[in-house]
Amino acid sequence: MSVQVKEEPVLVPNCEAGNLELAVVDDGNGEGDMESFGKSVDDITKRVNQLEQKVVEVEQFYSDKDLAHTNTSKSNSAGKETVNAQTNPSKGNSSAGKEKVKGKHVSSPELMRQFASIFRQITQHKWAWPFMQPVDVEGLKLHDYYKVIEKPMDLGTIKSKMEAKDGTGYNNVREIYADVRLVFKNAMRYNEEKEDVHVMARTLLEKFEDKWLLIMPKLAEEEKKQAELEAEERVNKQLAQEVEHLNMAKDLSNELYEIDMQLEGLRETVVQRCRKLSTQEKKGLSAALCKLSPEDLSKALKMVSESNPSFPAGAPEVDLDIDVQSDVTLWRLKVFVQEALKSTSKSSGGTNGQNNNNNNGNSNNNGGEVTKSNARRRKEISDAINKASIKRAKKV
Repeated sequence: MSVQVKEEPVLVPNCEAGNLELAVVDDGNGEGDMESFGKSVDDITKRVNQLEQKVVEVEQFYSDKDLAHTNTSKSNSAGKETVNAQTNPSKGNSSAGKEKVKGKHVSSPELMRQFASIFRQITQHKWAWPFMQPVDVEGLKLHDYYKVIEKPMDLGTIKSKMEAKDGTGYNNVREIYADVRLVFKNAMRYNEEKEDVHVMARTLLEKFEDKWLLIMPKLAEEEKKQAELEAEERVNKQLAQEVEHLNMAKDLSNELYEIDMQLEGLRETVVQRCRKLSTQEKKGLSAALCKLSPEDLSKALKMVSESNPSFPAGAPEVDLDIDVQSDVTLWRLKVFVQEALKSTSKSSGGTNGQNNNNNNGNSNNNGGEVTKSNARRRKEISDAINKASIKRAKKV
């Protein structure tokens, strides 16, 4: 990029890059103004830090949402086969009893009454008596019973749990169904096929499975409705969270815009409190601009374009007329150039020989230092305030 500075770049005393100090007019109120400006900067900085935390929260919400959507999409196809296997029981097929017990589902009173009617029919069968009480393991000297049977169960225990009113009873017919099947399965597992208890258990289990199929349509309907309600609740909750974070994002955008405007106003106020640049200082600024690295020069030209939108900051060649720039722009350039040249001097070691030997390394260092706009503005304002408190009473 080629830049032609119309102000003659002749170095004059006290206008070197290292002498671009800030100085303000001392109107007798300087210290009070500086304190006020400093407090404003601190308040704005504190508010920006708070807003940054909220921005992180909003970003995390949408990041988690995208991740959850991706994982759900990947698992949908694999889950279809499992669901189909669980929701299609057939007569006489023991897989009906292996359906997943949905602990959260609470069966309706009507469905519980229908199941209670089936249970009474089974318990009143003439062959039900061996299964009404827990197995008398010690009395019958069944020393290997607990090695064969992992979870003992009997119809009497099931009945007591069905009639419990203290919250310890069943609230889902699938839970009762599983325990009834367990009673007969235990008996069939422990006794040989030709033994009477085995035959009685198998017969009662078949009758129970037949009757169970009669209430399956009602159960499936209830579970479907509950699943739909739960899905609707999840969607509503998700929508509410999205609306909440969307509103939060809008509020953050508005607040950040207001802070940006406050910083602009505060910077302009600070600059207005400063004296105008002298002709010599403008010449020194012109000379210093020509010493900037390409990256820093681009940033300086961008500052000019912010106050003058028609200025072609990105053109291959530009003419920069120092005399037509506003005081705000000149002071912004003055502060920026001073800091940029100090940074370049530190990174290069402060000698021409080191500059020549490490040219590529310094270029990388200069290009790698990028700051946020509001952080840069706070630094400019703070530098202006601090230096202004030292250099006063120098009027043009």
